[in-house]
Amino acid sequence: MPAENYPFCTIDPSVGVVAVPDERLWKLSEFSKTQKTVPAIVEFVDIAGLVKGASEGEGLGNKFLTNIRETDAIIEVVRIFEDDKVIHVHGKVDPKGDIETINLELIMADQETVKKRLTNLVRDVKRGDKAAVAEAAVLERIKAALDQGKLANSLSFRDEELPFAKGMHLLTMKPILYCLNKKAGGKNLDELEGGKDTRFAALLTYLAEQKAKYVIVDAGVEHELKDMKGEEKEMFRKELGGKDDGIDNLIRASYDLLGLMTYFTTGEKETRAWTIRKGSTAPIAGTAIHNDFKDRFVKAEVIHWDTLLEAGSFAAAREKGLLRTEGKEYVVLDGDVMEFRVG
Repeated sequence: MPAENYPFCTIDPSVGVVAVPDERLWKLSEFSKTQKTVPAIVEFVDIAGLVKGASEGEGLGNKFLTNIRETDAIIEVVRIFEDDKVIHVHGKVDPKGDIETINLELIMADQETVKKRLTNLVRDVKRGDKAAVAEAAVLERIKAALDQGKLANSLSFRDEELPFAKGMHLLTMKPILYCLNKKAGGKNLDELEGGKDTRFAALLTYLAEQKAKYVIVDAGVEHELKDMKGEEKEMFRKELGGKDDGIDNLIRASYDLLGLMTYFTTGEKETRAWTIRKGSTAPIAGTAIHNDFKDRFVKAEVIHWDTLLEAGSFAAAREKGLLRTEGKEYVVLDGDVMEFRVG
């Protein structure tokens, strides 16, 4: 993905497919002496930054807003370092202000979407169409929140209301993760004045009030390390002044933000991590492997990954009664190792 020192370096979306870091997968692979190991993946779409007025077409706003609409979640990369050599589109470093600018543009875009839909519903509402009346009620609640400067995802909806809320594909209905971008060796706001820089304090207060999730990443260091792995990567990270594996933290946080989890299949030929939504039953989990598994599901043999490793083998686990047979109602747990039986 391009990364240059000027606004709108990225015009067309750049897509990156990255593996979800998970040491459990590699331990299972070693356990099974598997020939092929396949991690779970997350797809990131790099979209250029929004500027004030984007919802009205400023910058390349309308195009970028459309690109955001197609994603499952939003990561807002917010600068928390000072450097005169690195251009800031607004000419000053103010992370809380940057977030408020971005979110206001998302809110304004959603206001227009909701307004148009409510206008289209007027006739059906007047003639008493029950579905139209129910949808309009949900949209009026969303409109009131947006008018108060709140994100639509700050509202709670009953099960029967969710189809109306999600059907609008609103930008502010998407879960948001804030990626605080610092710079190794730079004047980072979380370090200035012992971490008490007023701008950073205001940012943390804002995020706490919003109950928002965030991670801190050194994007410059991660860019330098993107082609390295293992010990070499960690050695160069220290040389560059980086502390944590920011990208791995970002990937894990994104995975969690979307309410996703992992189960595994393992054997001599392949060990693989499968991505499913938290709370999925065994037949639904099986669709990650093949869509037919939902209807053809008979049963599944299940054991937690660490229990399997402790047992030493599937045979030993079966002898000790640790390998369970589960039916259609079983809710899969993060870290389960599963083998499906289908009819």
